[in-house]
Amino acid sequence: MKTRGIILIIVATLLPLAWYLPMMQANGEGALSQYLGSASLILMGFTMYMATRTRFVEPIFGSLDRVYVLHKWLAIGALITAYLHSQIDAELGNIALVRGLADPAEDWGELANNGLIFLITVSLLTFIPYKFWKWSHRFIGLFFAIAAAHYIFIEKPFSTFEPRGLYITAFCVIGVASYLWMLLPRILGHNSKKYEVTEVSSGNGIADITMKPQGRGITHKAGQFTFINFEPLNLVETHPFTIASAPNSDGTLNFKVKGLGRYTARMGTEVKPGMVARVSDAYGHFHPSKDGNPQVWVGAGIGITPFIAWAEGLSADWASPTTLYYCVQSREAAVYLEEFEAIAAAVPNFNVVPV
Repeated sequence: MKTRGIILIIVATLLPLAWYLPMMQANGEGALSQYLGSASLILMGFTMYMATRTRFVEPIFGSLDRVYVLHKWLAIGALITAYLHSQIDAELGNIALVRGLADPAEDWGELANNGLIFLITVSLLTFIPYKFWKWSHRFIGLFFAIAAAHYIFIEKPFSTFEPRGLYITAFCVIGVASYLWMLLPRILGHNSKKYEVTEVSSGNGIADITMKPQGRGITHKAGQFTFINFEPLNLVETHPFTIASAPNSDGTLNFKVKGLGRYTARMGTEVKPGMVARVSDAYGHFHPSKDGNPQVWVGAGIGITPFIAWAEGLSADWASPTTLYYCVQSREAAVYLEEFEAIAAAVPNFNVVPV
C-alpha cells in the first residue's frame, strides 16, 4: 500500500472533526454521532471507488492486490462507525435541504445502516459461498446510495451547500458514481480493449492462449496481470490472469491458464481461435529490479507465469546475476523449462535451476 493513499484516507476522515469539535461544547453526544456518520460515508466512498479498478487506483493506493486488503479494512471501519452512529443520539441542528423529506430521511438512515451492517458482515464471513457473496455484494452500493440520501436530506447543523456539507456530499457522489460504474461493465467496458484469440494449445492441464488486439491494445510491464472476459462464453464476471509474455511491438498477449476452477476449466476447453475477449488495463507492481544486484527468483507450478514474462524481457546485457529456481514435481512437469533454458543460453547473467 502506498503511504500517500493511507495519509489521504486519514486526513479526509479526520478533517470533519474541525467542524464537529466546536459543536461538541453544546451537544457532545449529537456532534459525535454526526461525525461518526460522516466518517462512515467518507470511508465507504473510498471503499466504493477502490472497487472500480480505474487507472488512478493503483497510483494513489498501491498495487491492486494490496488495494483489496485496504478495501476490506475500510469497509470494517465504515461498519463500526455506522453502527456507533446508529447507537448514539444524533439530534443536532435543524437545517434541512427539503423540509418534507427530513423525517423520511431518518427512516432511510436506519434502513441503510441495517443493510450495510448485514451485507458487510456477510462479506467478511469466509464460509459464505462465493456465489452468494458476489450476489449480495452488489447491493452494498444500493444501501450506500440510501445512506447518502439520508445524509443529504436529514436535518443537520449546517447546510448541504456549505463547504462542509459539500465536502461530505462529494464522497457520497464518488461512492454512488462508482457503484453505477460497476453496474454497467458491458456498456462502459471498464477501460478494456478488444482482443481476438489467435492460438490455443493445451498440455499438462494448462491452456496456452495467445491473442492480438483489435485496434489499439493495452500497455503493460512484465509481471503484471489483467482481467479477461471471453464474450462468447457469456461469463458473468471477469477473471484476473498474469500476462505470460513480455511487451512486444505487435501488442499480442499470452496467457498460461491452469484449469483449477469452473472458469479456468471452461477456458481450457471452450476458448477457440477467432473468439473475442475483453482485456482490462494491466495491474500490479511485481517487476524485476534493475539495480544490477544479484537476484533469486522462485516460482512453482502455474505460479511460474510472471517469471516467463520477466525472462522474455531480459536482454543479453542484463546486468544482474539472476538465478530462477523452478519448483516442480518432476522435470517432465516443468512445461516451460525449454523456454527458460533457451533464454539462459542467450543471456549470460541468467540461469535456471529446476527443483
